[in-house]
Amino acid sequence: MTGSPPTIYSGATPAQVADNLANLLNFQDEGLPLPELEAMIAADLLPHLMRYDRPRFQSMFNAFPSPEAWAGAQVALAYNQGVTNWQVSPGGAMLEELCGQALCRLFALASDADATFMYSGTYGNQQALYLALHRHAERQGIDLAQKGIAGFAAPQRLAILAAEGAHFSLKHAVRMLGLGEESLISLPLDARWRIDVPALRSIVRELQSSRDIFCLVATAGTTSTGAIDPIGIMADIAQKIGAWLHVDGAYGYAYKLVSEWAHLFTGDDRADSITWDPHKQLGAPIPNSLLFVKQRDDFKRMALHSHYFNRPDALEPNPGLKSPPSTRPMSALPLVTIFRGRGLKRLVGDLRAPLVAIRALADYLRPLPDVELFHEPDTGILCFRMKPLGLTEQELDVLQHKLYTRIMSSGERSISITNLGGSQLLRLVVVSPQTTVADLRETIDEIATICRAI
Repeated sequence: MTGSPPTIYSGATPAQVADNLANLLNFQDEGLPLPELEAMIAADLLPHLMRYDRPRFQSMFNAFPSPEAWAGAQVALAYNQGVTNWQVSPGGAMLEELCGQALCRLFALASDADATFMYSGTYGNQQALYLALHRHAERQGIDLAQKGIAGFAAPQRLAILAAEGAHFSLKHAVRMLGLGEESLISLPLDARWRIDVPALRSIVRELQSSRDIFCLVATAGTTSTGAIDPIGIMADIAQKIGAWLHVDGAYGYAYKLVSEWAHLFTGDDRADSITWDPHKQLGAPIPNSLLFVKQRDDFKRMALHSHYFNRPDALEPNPGLKSPPSTRPMSALPLVTIFRGRGLKRLVGDLRAPLVAIRALADYLRPLPDVELFHEPDTGILCFRMKPLGLTEQELDVLQHKLYTRIMSSGERSISITNLGGSQLLRLVVVSPQTTVADLRETIDEIATICRAI
């Protein structure tokens, strides 16, 4: 006996979700018995949460915690450890310090590299740009911590170069740092949606007389296409002009651990900083992000001391000296239990599976007459559009949006939509090894069926 496929979320509209949650948010003088409260959550909230663990979730970078991650997360939750410093959690603080060092070795970074846990890749990128700006200020004899950007004689000259496809968190960063979006200069992309190297070299030459380029940003796994910028070449350019090189590897950096893909990350050991989000492919519970630096002393630019903790004379490890949060969760433990519980061999196999599945899907779609691929996949993302004969570009854009809306409203599967080169495209993302090429082809068949009906 076969039934309808399990939904991955309710498919409800925002108004319907809000209506369901109204009772849960009706705060009252008297509390509810725990079983009744749990039943209310199960009835009113859970149907609207996305099931990342199902193979038909093919839209974003999220994953359910693995059993190994769950084991670490349960301890972290049970003890509710803040690990800002040694006084609040000797074991937690030391675990974070040693985990960061172990990850630097695992990714074969520079011998003096170090890492710190962050609340998200967005904050990792923001701190990386601050470190870049701080170093640039030091070279000019400016105390950035005291003077801010007002310490620069011409702050309007400050410039950061990043690809057109770079994550929008870079805009958040330049806003928060007081630099403004005019400091963020977009670089053209090549046919594979990576930074166009000749264009980069030309822009650098043109700007050197009028702007102070203090940071280059390479993306190791762009959010739209999963493309990996040429890190090694950008490291050469950054070294030549004295700029900081930051690699935003929030999505893609995990794939360096897969031997067949490792060459795409060549030069990462020369980057001044790297962002990575283990909560994506590894299923670590959120928050679980990291910022690596090539020189551990670079973190000293973040240090703020106090009289009651993080004292300047303390000899114990104090992770809170490396980043702003004065309260930080024990994020290292679930990551440690993932690596130790699954083992590198199984973990790498799980990372490899989505990459292979997306490449196989691209091979399947390439010869189809009514499908247009927009890139060759570097990682686990594929962008394409349905292209029936006789439709104008505007009509094709409308069609993709209709297909996306119809798929999402069913609640049976999740895809995404993006824009590349001015065209609306459908986008499939795979981070889970449970999603196979058969699951992806099933989604394509569903899209094709809807397309014919429209």
